Amino acid sequence: MSRPKLFEPIGIGDITLPNRIVIAPMCQYSAVDGCMTDWHLIHLGHLALSGAALLTIEATAVEPEGRITYADVGLWDDATERAMRRTLDSLRAHSDIAIAVQLAHAGRKASTDLPWRGGAQIEPGTAGGWQTVGPSARSFAANENAPVALDAAGLARIRTSFAEAARRAARLGLDAVQIHAAHGYLLHEFLSPISNRRGDHYGGSLENRTRFPLEIFDAVREAFPAEKPVTVRVSGTDWVEGGWDIEQTVSLAKQLEARGCAAIHVSSGGLDPRQQIPAGPSYQVPLARAVKAAVSIPVVAVGLITDFDQAEATIGTGDADLIALARTILYDPRWPWHAAAHLGGHVKAPAQYLRSQPRQYKALFDLPGSAET
Repeated sequence: MSRPKLFEPIGIGDITLPNRIVIAPMCQYSAVDGCMTDWHLIHLGHLALSGAALLTIEATAVEPEGRITYADVGLWDDATERAMRRTLDSLRAHSDIAIAVQLAHAGRKASTDLPWRGGAQIEPGTAGGWQTVGPSARSFAANENAPVALDAAGLARIRTSFAEAARRAARLGLDAVQIHAAHGYLLHEFLSPISNRRGDHYGGSLENRTRFPLEIFDAVREAFPAEKPVTVRVSGTDWVEGGWDIEQTVSLAKQLEARGCAAIHVSSGGLDPRQQIPAGPSYQVPLARAVKAAVSIPVVAVGLITDFDQAEATIGTGDADLIALARTILYDPRWPWHAAAHLGGHVKAPAQYLRSQPRQYKALFDLPGSAET
């Protein structure tokens, strides 16, 4: 019996993943001054034992003002780097899963409260709030404080911040970096004509709107070791008439591939409150399919992929090369084990857990020392 497509290995840049399941970055809003806490150790620790091939650390701000909330993780100074190292050292002591970090700047969607407290924007000058920035002085919602349009000095500072965070990621020994250019955050704000109303060479045409995100990619790619992959997460569409769309996404993906991008992770939305998202099983897979048809690098699909056969079909039909799990794997941290059992694949498991293998799935786990990966 052939191996399920979901459990075939794949290369991303110079690293080889043992299967096609990746854990998407998921903000935990549990950091203190940008520093990871024991919660991150617990949260990432159990996901590192899930059997997935790649674990992506949540959106990690490259400067304090780039956080979504005051409780976001950062990687902008020695203190935030030390806190992340503590977490990573523990993960690596017990798991060999590949680990990436998503570097991000929230732009005009920064300075908000925690989601379980409503997530509203916090005004500058009040506790937990600060002045946001963006490509133009256009707020996300009409009742919010408008961002300050970035000038040349601000753009240069943010480019430097992304590069410095990538160098810190390299010192931490992270296997890959993902650049966040989706969900209405800063780089997506530059891409979309809804949020980018600049009159200089960073606004207007598609070429101009992609300029700053591509500059950020180049800066990160130069700062991170050449043998390790840099990937990008994009929103395939704003789901708003006249906004960023899949045709523009395909154009950006081609440019990123030409610059050395190792993979494209295709999500959608997040830029405008007017978005009309047709949420349902696999609703974003067609966006990934369109990008995959245009590039030769791996493409990751995400979005309400919860069923094992659904995930297998996404890979088997060639719609995407990998699938990413977020809320699904929070609900079921052993989803990859259960998928392998259902499809006839196999996964790595800690030696301490090998005896948990059900009798009917004798080949589910790779044994310690096995040549299989």
